[in-house]
Amino acid sequence: MRMNKNKKSRLLACLLISVLTLGMFSGCGASSSGSSSSSSGKILFVLPDVEDTFRASLADAIVSSAKELGVDLDYQESGSSVDNQKAIIEKAASDGYAGCICRLTDVNTALQMEVAAGDMPIVFVNNEPTEDLLKDSKYVYVGSPEKKAGEFEAEYVLNKLGKPSSMKLIMIKGEKGHSATEGRTKAVLNYLRDNGVDVNITFSDYANWSTETAYEYMGVAAKVGAKYDAVICNNDSMALGVVQYMQDNGISTKDIPVCGVDATEDGCASIAAGGIQFTVLQSATGQAQKAVEAIQAMGKGGSISDIEGASEDGKYIWVDFEKVDSSNVSDYR
Repeated sequence: MRMNKNKKSRLLACLLISVLTLGMFSGCGASSSGSSSSSSGKILFVLPDVEDTFRASLADAIVSSAKELGVDLDYQESGSSVDNQKAIIEKAASDGYAGCICRLTDVNTALQMEVAAGDMPIVFVNNEPTEDLLKDSKYVYVGSPEKKAGEFEAEYVLNKLGKPSSMKLIMIKGEKGHSATEGRTKAVLNYLRDNGVDVNITFSDYANWSTETAYEYMGVAAKVGAKYDAVICNNDSMALGVVQYMQDNGISTKDIPVCGVDATEDGCASIAAGGIQFTVLQSATGQAQKAVEAIQAMGKGGSISDIEGASEDGKYIWVDFEKVDSSNVSDYR
């Protein structure tokens, strides 16, 4: 769900940096535009859109980090078209850009984007390609380990419910095929089963990170008679929709834990108000800083090895998740 203040701050920040002119794609996606006599040293930042709360925060943070680190960043939204994203990257490469930060429209198109980039290095963010498509300090992923987020959610629910031997669970998932959706969901189920819990998924569907869709799906779950001891969501926006549905229908969010991921401002406010019980901080600021640091080094032909969180194989930079509940939510607001 779009956050108006994030959108406004992102647009304001974009006015303060140099921007990419891609006239041939002006009808295909939102972009900032400007001109430059040379593209040497410039970095392209391309993503589909900022319709998702975390993606909007990440976009803001990347623009801000680039400014703070003195990186000449150009921003482009490609929309939902894979072909458009590929064409934007191709043009940046042909114009001599030093590197690219890319949130893939479709995680299965990483190889296409690498081919389009030619010799230009890419830092992928917020949608993790498979390891075989990453290369030391050339094609790198910056993010948080999705498995850990799912494990944290499952751990909280297991303890909150008193470590039962069986559990009825509703799973509200994000974007189908997204690395975070798959990683978090799988980790929840594996953690519970590894701890001896007989898990019965009474309802599950893809709400595409949307508060409104999650609300609607809870209504569908009610119509089909789905019973549940807890609701685990792949992000906070969807958890907010679940909580709103439960409150509107007289269902206790105290007795039935609802969990999310991201520790967004709205998510933390819900925890403080007794709605969502648990979330996991995915640091947009931390991921943004590491992404900019990485592409700054890679764009000069350097290595990411000296960046905190870099894996030994030079393919990843990890930013840790953090647990957030009522006991510490004031630290995240």
